Amino acid sequence: FEEAKTGLGCFKNRLKSWLSWSWTYVCAVWFAMVLTMIYVLRSPLKLQESVTAASVFLNTLTPKFYVALTGTSSLISGLILIFEWWYFRKYGTSFIEQVSVSHLRPLLGGVENSSSAGLFTSASGEVEQRPSVSECKVWRNPLNLFRGAEYSRYTWVTGREPLTYYDMNLSAQDHQTFFTCDTQQLKPEDTVMQKAWRERNPQARIRAAYQALELNHECAAAYVLLAEEEATTIVEAERLFKQALKFGMHHIRPHPQSDMRAGKDTNLLVYIKRRLAMCARKLGRIKEAVKMMRDLMKEFPLLGMLNIHENLLEALLELQAYADVQAVLAKYDDISLPKSATICYTSALLKARAVSDKFSPEAASRRGLSTAEMNAVEAIHRAVEFNPHVPKYLLEMKSLILPPEHILKRGDSEAVAYAFFHLQHWKRAEGALNLLHCTWEGTFHEVSVYPKKELPFFILFTAGLCSFTAMLAMLTHQFPDLMGIFVKAFFNTLFAPLGFFADKMESFMPSCLWYQLTRI
Repeated sequence: FEEAKTGLGCFKNRLKSWLSWSWTYVCAVWFAMVLTMIYVLRSPLKLQESVTAASVFLNTLTPKFYVALTGTSSLISGLILIFEWWYFRKYGTSFIEQVSVSHLRPLLGGVENSSSAGLFTSASGEVEQRPSVSECKVWRNPLNLFRGAEYSRYTWVTGREPLTYYDMNLSAQDHQTFFTCDTQQLKPEDTVMQKAWRERNPQARIRAAYQALELNHECAAAYVLLAEEEATTIVEAERLFKQALKFGMHHIRPHPQSDMRAGKDTNLLVYIKRRLAMCARKLGRIKEAVKMMRDLMKEFPLLGMLNIHENLLEALLELQAYADVQAVLAKYDDISLPKSATICYTSALLKARAVSDKFSPEAASRRGLSTAEMNAVEAIHRAVEFNPHVPKYLLEMKSLILPPEHILKRGDSEAVAYAFFHLQHWKRAEGALNLLHCTWEGTFHEVSVYPKKELPFFILFTAGLCSFTAMLAMLTHQFPDLMGIFVKAFFNTLFAPLGFFADKMESFMPSCLWYQLTRI
């Protein structure tokens, strides 16, 4: 049955790909048939008379009409250009392009080829796919805080929410995607937990978790929610996570690759172990946390998208185990792997630490940079090019805030998340911040928006169209006779191939073809 289902799925995929491939050719054939039928039916449709009448009408128009026509076209294209520019500055994309991709491309059979992998990997080693844009930019913060034990403190003091609804909604989607199964395989407590993740009110989420525990006292996902939301201290959160780990271990099947449910249970188990390691790190048991992270990475080596190595790097920096940090960087600072501010700036910190204690800008300007200093400066350049927002937070030129649960790669949110946890490590390395300041101030006077946004095609197109029609309106107003001669010559040249094609068709097809067709 499974083989038949797989074969049917492959057949459907091939059929869809064939239809998408043939759509362009079908449109071309249809367009050619329409042109042929128009030519064949030109006599009964009186196309020749219509074209002649249109030519006479256009010849009677004064140059003022053409000035008004081109001026109106220039005005409309200018308004479109202003709207496109405003939309691009506000949302970072072209409105016309977004509408084309979102609504027109699916109608034309377009398929998104690229997809970014999800945060978790199933137990069978297959990476679960998440629908996304061509490049994944929003990532879950690997060092995100605990809501009940850490984020809630800000609410108690200020009365404000530390997280946006958008951020919490992304977290709810992550939990639903990776901790619960399809609708057919949902248990009653899973149904309750699915609703719990979507609740906006924290108290409603906590009540739903207790409701799930009433249905099944071994519901590990409910304990996870209580550890994240209700626990007001890290010690209490760790206790709840240990209960979740205890019950989560019972649900791992002997052969998880044969059960989708087991894959979700494995995702939940990995999440619990990681949060337990983070609890140990926050409680000062750093060596224990490092061991737990290493064991987790060894047990699930395909979890690269989870970025556990960033947790490990931060813990090793706290231990000042710089040789181990360099070993981790050697494995993950690879051109084929996704980069992050943690990878780039930690590499820069290690190289800066080797020379920063004796670095002096005056001495360096007199004698030049040594090889080690040049390597450190190049590493800082590379880090700043990846995320130019980080130095202002490390140099305390901008105030730090609580990091969000999701970050935008190369954005300000990633800079906040990195500086929030790693500023202490830069301060511990004597002279590292001074070297960062000298390098950053001497090279990057203004923080560039990296990666630099390129103007969309439609903004350039509407700008060119507006300029071209405005120029035509001005020339037509100043030189009406000369522009009339130019336009006639242009259209005669443009339609010359069509006339040549029509003459050739006349020689191959009899003029009485329509008459013969009407007699059939």
